Amino acid sequence: MPVLAPCWYQPADEVMDMPERRTALYDLHVAAKARMVPFAGWSMPLNYGSQIAEHHDVRRSAGMFDVSHMTITDLTGTGARELLARLFANDVDKAAPGRAVYGVLLNASGGVIDDVIVYGRDSGYRVVSNAATCEKVLDWLRVHAGGFDVAVHERRDLALIAVQGPNALTSFSAATAMDVVDLGAFSAREQNGWMVARTGYTGEDGVEVALPNDQAVALWQRLSNAGVAPAGLAARDTLRLEAGLLLYGQDMDETTSPLESNLGWTVAWDPAERDFVGREALARQRSRGPERVLRGVVLAGRGVIRQGQRVETNAGGGTVTSGIFSPTLGYSIGFARLPRGATGDCLIEIRRSDIPGRIVRPPFVRQGKQVFK
Repeated sequence: MPVLAPCWYQPADEVMDMPERRTALYDLHVAAKARMVPFAGWSMPLNYGSQIAEHHDVRRSAGMFDVSHMTITDLTGTGARELLARLFANDVDKAAPGRAVYGVLLNASGGVIDDVIVYGRDSGYRVVSNAATCEKVLDWLRVHAGGFDVAVHERRDLALIAVQGPNALTSFSAATAMDVVDLGAFSAREQNGWMVARTGYTGEDGVEVALPNDQAVALWQRLSNAGVAPAGLAARDTLRLEAGLLLYGQDMDETTSPLESNLGWTVAWDPAERDFVGREALARQRSRGPERVLRGVVLAGRGVIRQGQRVETNAGGGTVTSGIFSPTLGYSIGFARLPRGATGDCLIEIRRSDIPGRIVRPPFVRQGKQVFK
């Protein structure tokens, strides 16, 4: 069986000196005999036994993830919209109350500080960003907030649970008596201190719910009783890559722009007078076209695509940014940053051998079926 370690995983002896934080569900994970590993300063469940079974649970029925390590930040005040219009490359007005929008925060050179989801609320906005970028994003928001009437409030009092899969909505509704079946994609509903949003990171339908830490264990247990299987970070990684979703720090970072990371669709260029951070540098790159682009790759032979492997194409060399063995497809897939004109067949260096592969357009899987061409 191919090795299915996540793209980001490091053996414990490489990170043993990192301080570890614990989510409100930590004791429950340990009791369930989850394999706990360090991730972005947190002790998180890698799997609960079989990461392949967890992957298939999500693709075929419903699975739940503890994603409380993500950073939830609330922005309030009359200047909240203006702050996000300055920092968020997408159109913040798409995040009307009860709506959500995905996009990126850029630095002055057009590099990606982080990819985030912005939720519109009656009282302002909620920003959910990655665990590994917590301090960087909070500092970025706070530094720029000085010129606006806005308060930046990190919400470590909240847990975050993702319920994903074709049966996720009905299972969540059964477990909570909160009907979410009619909740639209990228919509959110707030009730009794909970925010339930129809968003996720697996390519399947489902919800992500932010709720007080002291209510997280009870929700997890009710979801389990409703037949939702726990899933760890390993399955989350294989699911997101099959779905063509990017991982910050590998598929994009501060040295790569959205145009180089298949995220040009997240940049709102209108109105022309909106001067968001990074616009000038991004516009220059847009006018000439990026030299490197992110593409999907699939392996024709045996082996597993991994970050850092060399890729040879008809337009020159590139590098794998993320790679896994796909449990759904039965062979290896990944992302690679390649010269702009690269197409067709390629060679991927795996253990000093050049293995035939092919350049494709993600996503790889939708609703359990191959969709790439």
